[in-house]
Amino acid sequence: MKYFIYIFFTTILFISVGVNTVPAKKVLIIASNMIDMGDAEKHDARNNLWEVAPPYHIFVSHGFEVDFVSPNGGKVEFMMDPLGISSYTIKYEGFMDKANNTFTPRRIEPSNYWGVYIGGGYGPLFDVANNKELQSIIAKIYESGGIIGGGGHGAGAFANVVLSTGEFLVKGKKVAGFPNSTERSKSWAKQGSLLPFLVESQLNKNGAIAQNKHTLKDKHEVVIDQRIVSTMFLPSAAIVAKEMIILNK
Repeated sequence: MKYFIYIFFTTILFISVGVNTVPAKKVLIIASNMIDMGDAEKHDARNNLWEVAPPYHIFVSHGFEVDFVSPNGGKVEFMMDPLGISSYTIKYEGFMDKANNTFTPRRIEPSNYWGVYIGGGYGPLFDVANNKELQSIIAKIYESGGIIGGGGHGAGAFANVVLSTGEFLVKGKKVAGFPNSTERSKSWAKQGSLLPFLVESQLNKNGAIAQNKHTLKDKHEVVIDQRIVSTMFLPSAAIVAKEMIILNK
């Protein structure tokens, strides 16, 4: 009898250890290492905190582990003051620990992730949209059934992703992103003249059906099309994360 009990509990322990050592798939947040746009006035190119911290909070609060990756690894910086959810996730959920220690692309194994999220700020247009390693990671996660999310200028970061078929990830899909008209009317990037491309134009160029305040009834709307979840406006970034989780079920 003692032998049976020993075998029973040994088996249970083995199963428990086996289950715990199998990592659940995680979410990957891609951020930019840019600080400014390289012009004489040093226009801000940092990541937009309000388009990254709230989605991070949503993922973590739903039990998902989140990794950060950037083109160069290490610390990534943010603009916008920490308020509301951003303050909470920084204080209680380890947001800055992740943001200060992002992985380099070569340390990322795409099969470990069920989704990728990219927020705005201008930086991703400069160093994520043209980074072959990051573009490949996004493609592999998507082609494995993963979900891609973006907010604001984030859509521009994956607008150039090419799938194994040779077609652009965004081709034939409705994708929300920052509109040309707003870009050209604002001084943030000298009416867009400092940017490598305009998000709306690049999406349409690569076959997407760009969505923004001119095509949507509500500029806060989150657009979902073939496992791409996107919004043009920062207040809806957290909703993008929630819709990604729903699609993942």
